[in-house]
Amino acid sequence: MFARFAFPVLLALGAPTSALELDNMTDAEREQFRQEVRAYLLDNPEVLQEAIAVLQNREQEAQAAIDAALAQANTDTLFNDGHSFVGGNPDGDVTLVEFVDYRCGYCKRAFPEVAQLVSDDPNIRYVIKEFPILGEQSVLASRYAIATHLVAGDAVYEDVHNALMTFRGDITPVSLERLGDTFGLDNDAIMAAMESEEVEAVLTKNRELAQNLQISGTPTFVFQDQMVRGYVPLAEMETLIAEARAE
Repeated sequence: MFARFAFPVLLALGAPTSALELDNMTDAEREQFRQEVRAYLLDNPEVLQEAIAVLQNREQEAQAAIDAALAQANTDTLFNDGHSFVGGNPDGDVTLVEFVDYRCGYCKRAFPEVAQLVSDDPNIRYVIKEFPILGEQSVLASRYAIATHLVAGDAVYEDVHNALMTFRGDITPVSLERLGDTFGLDNDAIMAAMESEEVEAVLTKNRELAQNLQISGTPTFVFQDQMVRGYVPLAEMETLIAEARAE
């Protein structure tokens, strides 16, 4: 009996013309066909696994194409917005952008590997976008980092960013003042700047950019025009940098 329905079974598994075969069947044949398909899949479950793998690959490729188009459409804002910190080599041949939340566990996990990547490769241009999404403490930390950048400049911002990425306690005005004291900062000036229109504008622009890029989580990385959502181990980041250079 299986031989009679082998062709329809194969069509059902992989070809849209199966609908034509099914339309030509009687009700009894159609029910038999369903039973044969079920039996075949139960006997050969690897077929489903293969089909799911193919589907997932296609979905990943489609998403990558969408992400690349989004990154290309927002290139200027991603790479040269005029307010984001630029580290590594400002004249590097590859730009890496990271959207971060200082309360994000995966951002903290990625932090030492991102630092090593930028340290080991002298031609990476590294751009940081504060994107606080995990509550009031996230917003407070991002405001402090951005205000520090405005008040004290790149070098001090980098120190504060690194400290916030490794900070494990609650983010409060008191803990931030203690952090500022560690670096000998003008806490009054920074605290005042935290509520300024300039800081609010940076956060607003970063949120708008994230929305345009369909980013909803942290960390999110952009390697030239390749977007990767979530934690990325060092070896994979190195591969993505190499691929960006090869384009």
